[in-house]
Amino acid sequence: MPETLTETHATETPATETHELSAARERLALRQASLLSALVVGTPPPEGFDRARLRVQARALAAKRADVIAKIAPELPRILGAAYREEYLAYAAGHPLTGGYRQDALAFARQLLDAGTPADPGARRELRRWWRQRSGPGAHRSRELLRLARTALGRGRR
Repeated sequence: MPETLTETHATETPATETHELSAARERLALRQASLLSALVVGTPPPEGFDRARLRVQARALAAKRADVIAKIAPELPRILGAAYREEYLAYAAGHPLTGGYRQDALAFARQLLDAGTPADPGARRELRRWWRQRSGPGAHRSRELLRLARTALGRGRR
């Protein structure tokens, strides 16, 4: 009875070929991780990649991230004004996105507050208030209560 294609391949594959394939996959995974790190954290790029192009791409990715944060937390650009974008890009250069965009917005605001920014005391107070409303233990409960109130008033999201 003839062997199937799968059986033939399995019996003819030497252990060294499997080991070589595994080693090649590991090298590829390391290069991909290095490339990702260069794009989001600013580490040196893997050999063979154009540093200038990677810097441009990393800046574009950070700008896109700033745009997403501005959409999910529109109060931040309003509070920070013209300084929002540059402040966020400086923050993003040293802080990769790890816990999602909402967590990122909170971490960004926390870093600003820890650094004593914004310089304007009124804006700093407003930013502190914004951060406290969203980061404290009652933050999730407040959003749920607001949703319930909207529903009860007939203005729930449709």
